[in-house]
Amino acid sequence: MRAKLPGLRLHDLRHSFASFLIAKGISLYVVQRLLGHTQPRMTQRYAHLASETLTQAADVVGRLLEGCAGADLQRRETVLDAAAV
Repeated sequence: MRAKLPGLRLHDLRHSFASFLIAKGISLYVVQRLLGHTQPRMTQRYAHLASETLTQAADVVGRLLEGCAGADLQRRETVLDAAAV
């Protein structure tokens, strides 16, 4: 039985498999093991896909820090208001 997908190669499916994993934040080491690469260099071709995941993670930390800074500022204002009374 043929899939009737002209031009699609098995390697394309491997590439998509790895790309999807990296895009979901799976480490290059895990992808390397899943693909059976013996050299990390072979898997590093997918590393560019991890940069968006890193940006998203940095954004999460930024939002957390903004929340902490806002809460800290609010506490300071409360203390200053209480001291002024």
